[in-house]
Amino acid sequence: MTPEGVWLIFLFAFGSCIGSFLNVVIYRLPRDKSIVSPPSSCPSCNRRIPFYYNIPLVSWILLRGKCRYCRARISPRYFVIELMTGVLFVAVYVLFFVVRCRELGIDAPVNAIGGMGTFLAGGWLFYVALMILLSAFLAASAIDLELWVIPLSLCWFVTAAGMIASAAAPFVMDGSAIRSFQVFPVAGALTGAMATGATIGLMAALLGLLTGRIKRSYEYPEGFDTASEEEPDFNHRLEALREIVFLSPVIAGAAIGYLVFEHVPAVHRAWVNVMQQPAIAGLLGSAWGYLVGCGVVWATRILGTLAFGKEAMGLGDVHLMGAAGAVIGAVPVVLAFFIAPFFGLAWAMYQTIFRKTRQIPYGPFLSMAVFVVIIFHDWFRAWIAGLYFYQ
Repeated sequence: MTPEGVWLIFLFAFGSCIGSFLNVVIYRLPRDKSIVSPPSSCPSCNRRIPFYYNIPLVSWILLRGKCRYCRARISPRYFVIELMTGVLFVAVYVLFFVVRCRELGIDAPVNAIGGMGTFLAGGWLFYVALMILLSAFLAASAIDLELWVIPLSLCWFVTAAGMIASAAAPFVMDGSAIRSFQVFPVAGALTGAMATGATIGLMAALLGLLTGRIKRSYEYPEGFDTASEEEPDFNHRLEALREIVFLSPVIAGAAIGYLVFEHVPAVHRAWVNVMQQPAIAGLLGSAWGYLVGCGVVWATRILGTLAFGKEAMGLGDVHLMGAAGAVIGAVPVVLAFFIAPFFGLAWAMYQTIFRKTRQIPYGPFLSMAVFVVIIFHDWFRAWIAGLYFYQ
């Protein structure tokens, strides 16, 4: 067997182990349980599961989907998540480093074997960032399908990973290749100024929430039983206006950043010099992607709520696309947002044809659209460039 064949087997095994951890996240995170302790146990009999009964994929098959002790049924979801994650780890590597469906601008050593040369020459950081994004989105989609909620901590983790990877990328890969091939988000001087202003505005808005000067939207009344199935009688348009108040400092900060950069020559010159630092350009590019990803969904949420008088989309979707933007950048995340409805339409057609009645949340559609944009990045880029050139 070739070294790359061994590497693919390792990636599948490692991905399956990550999938096993994702199953812990999917079950515990939305239930406010620690994902670290206690060790895995059967939800029915609470018996601790020893490591030899907790081997990804293999244990579920050998135990025939039942607990070894109480014979309670183990959901097939555990096997499916582990299998999907293992396949995902292998598929992304093959697509980007073997098939090379996307150009990364990395010059592999002459004696490199298969995709390993590109991977080891800096592509590993790109791969790690993508797998953090896709693994977290797989877990978020599973949680959303079951409970109609997306844990914000998952989104924040992906956002932090995207910003760190974007800032660190110039130390691992050639900076000009990162910018030319859009491997990681990179801000120009103007977008960097706007991202900085918007981030300062976001800090001010969060401070306003903490001090009570800005009211939270959809805040439960004091003493309300959150365990009950009934929701409070919210005035949805008023809640949308509260969200506009929260976002006002962010929008104002971006506008001030734009105006200062464009109309204050001394600041313009100094800021252009600052943005020559690749790490700063990467960090602010990721921040701009986050802000745009959040903004495009939040704008839809607010406008839909004002128009129809009921909550449109969830704040979890806002943070989900913000996290995607921090990893893939502003333009791709907007493209993903407009692709997602096609997945929703396909699901609606399936429901109509087979007379199904179960609705599903929007998070999985957004996640699928992000995956499509990641895989077909270069195709979409060429298509957009063709439209621009044609005009």
